[in-house]
Amino acid sequence: MGYGIIEETGSNSLVMLGCGVISVPQKMPIEQRLRSLHRELLRIIEEYEPLEVAVEEPFVAGNARSALAIGRAQAVAILAAAQAGLPVSRYMPTQVKQMVTNYGRSGKDQVRQMVKLQLGVTDLPEASDAADALAVAICHLNQQHLNRILNRGY
Repeated sequence: MGYGIIEETGSNSLVMLGCGVISVPQKMPIEQRLRSLHRELLRIIEEYEPLEVAVEEPFVAGNARSALAIGRAQAVAILAAAQAGLPVSRYMPTQVKQMVTNYGRSGKDQVRQMVKLQLGVTDLPEASDAADALAVAICHLNQQHLNRILNRGY
C-alpha cells in the first residue's frame, strides 16, 4: 500500500512531506497483514498529522481476487482515518489521472512524471504505489480548489 503526504504552501505550490510503501509478507495470514497495515497507517497519521485523507477507489478489471485484496486494504485505510477523526475523500483512478495529467487514461509513467513536476522533485521511490498515492493527494487538493471556486459561483 502506498502513501503520500503533501502540503500546500501559501504560494499555491505543493511540497512533498513524505511518501513510501507499506509492505507486509504475503505468506502472513490475512488478518495479521491487515492488522500490520492498520498499525502502520496509524503511525503515519500520528507522525504527519494530516488534516484529511484521500484514497483511490479500487479498479481491477476481471480479477476478483485482486479486487478483494485491494478493497480490504482500502477499508483498513478508511478505518485508520476514521479512528483519527479525519475526513476521507475517495477518487476513481480516471479522476486522479485527469486531475494530475489532464488526461484520464494516462499511463503510470505519465502520472509519475507529472507528480514529480508538480511537487518540484527530481526523484520518487521506485515503487509505483508511492507515486500513485502522491497523485491521489494532488488530485484531492486540486478537487478542493475546484470546489471552492464552484462554491463562490465563478
